[in-house]
Amino acid sequence: MKHLIVAFVCTMGFVVAAGAATPAAQFSAPIHQFIDNFNKGDAAAAAATHATTGLVIIDEVPPYQWQGSDAFKAWGDDLAAYDKSQGITDEFVKLGEITRTEVGGDRAYVIIDAVYQFKQKGVAMREPAQMTFTLQKGAGGWLISSWTWTGPTPMKAK
Repeated sequence: MKHLIVAFVCTMGFVVAAGAATPAAQFSAPIHQFIDNFNKGDAAAAAATHATTGLVIIDEVPPYQWQGSDAFKAWGDDLAAYDKSQGITDEFVKLGEITRTEVGGDRAYVIIDAVYQFKQKGVAMREPAQMTFTLQKGAGGWLISSWTWTGPTPMKAK
């Protein structure tokens, strides 16, 4: 009997731990899909991770803020134009650890470490940063409703 109680307690620990991780995995999935598709250059798949109404994007590229149903496309167009004007190529974002999550019903708030790597006029550059996301859960799952990039001025990669 003692062995059954120990086994039951251990099993409950796994169930609680698995249950606690599931919501984070659900709302972090669109974030990873967005960045993975951005890195592959698949704008349509990256856009599909975002809400189609009420979207807000804040980034370090002029004009710095985009909102509304065409926000993702407008941001992508402005990013491409900016990169071209600055001689930026080989863009790649690497996500790190999630540093904060808050979930309230069908809304989530997530902060995740990120590093933006690229070449500027052939010079390897690096920008450690954080991305802050808000998400909303709909019938099809979690979608990104806003995000912002926050980082220092990029530096030469070491």
